Amino acid sequence: MSAERILFNEFTREELRARAAEAVVVLPVGATEQHGPHLPVGTDHFAVEHIAREAARGIASRVPVLVAPTLPYGSSHHHLAFGGTLSLGTETYYRVISDLVESLLIDGFRRVFVLNGHGGNNELIQLAVRDLALKREADLAAASYWTIAMDDLVRVEANRYGRFPGHAGTFETSLVLALQPELVREPRPHRDDVGYGSLMLATAYRLERHRAWQEIDGYTDSPDRGTAELGRLFLETVADAVGRALTEFYATTGGKPREDQDG
Repeated sequence: MSAERILFNEFTREELRARAAEAVVVLPVGATEQHGPHLPVGTDHFAVEHIAREAARGIASRVPVLVAPTLPYGSSHHHLAFGGTLSLGTETYYRVISDLVESLLIDGFRRVFVLNGHGGNNELIQLAVRDLALKREADLAAASYWTIAMDDLVRVEANRYGRFPGHAGTFETSLVLALQPELVREPRPHRDDVGYGSLMLATAYRLERHRAWQEIDGYTDSPDRGTAELGRLFLETVADAVGRALTEFYATTGGKPREDQDG
C-alpha cells in the first residue's frame, strides 16, 4: 500500500498546480438520504468515500492520483417522502457536477473520474461528463462503483442475497457493518422474500411507479442477512476493481503507470 498523499484537500494551491497536468482526480459523489430504519442517512457517502480512498491508495505508487472531497448530496427526491433526506433536483444536481468538474479543468487538471455511490446520480454524472467533454479538452469519466466491480462482485457471490447494490438491504448493511458498525441499529428488519415487488421488475425499458419506494418501506431486501465479514469482502473487492479502472483510465488517456515506464 502506498504511503503517498492522495487527498486533494491536503495540498497547497502550488502543489496542486504542479500535479494538475498529469494527475487523475477522483471526485466521489454520494448522497444523504434515508436508508431504512436501521442504517444511517450517510451510508452512500461513507461507502463511496472509503472505496475512492482505498482504490487510490492501492495505485498511488504507480499512478498520480488525487481524491477530491466527497460530495455528500445527491439526486434523491425519490426518498424525500421518508424524511432524513437532503436532495438536489435533477437540473441542480447536473449543474453541481458540471461546475465541480469544470472547476478542476479550470484549475488545470485534464483527467477527472467521477465515482458514484448512489443510484439516483448515475445517469446525471454520465451526462455531465459527456457534455463537458464536448467543449473542454480533457479526458473525463463517470461510473458507479458497483458497475465497475459487477463481475468481481458476482465472483464473490454478492448476488446470492438478491440484486445488488440494492438499497439498505444485505449489501449496504454489510458495508456499514464493516465501516462503522456502531451506526447500524438493531434489530434489523427481516424479509423472507428478497423480491422487490413492483419497484424492481426486470423489463426491457425503465419502469417508474408512483409510491414504489413506499411500497417496500424504503429498503430492497433483508438487512438482517448482512455481516461485517461480507462487508469487508465487498469493500476490498470493489476497491481493487476501481483501482484497476483508474489505472486503465490513466493509461488509456496517455499516461504511463510507473511500473510500465521502463518496459
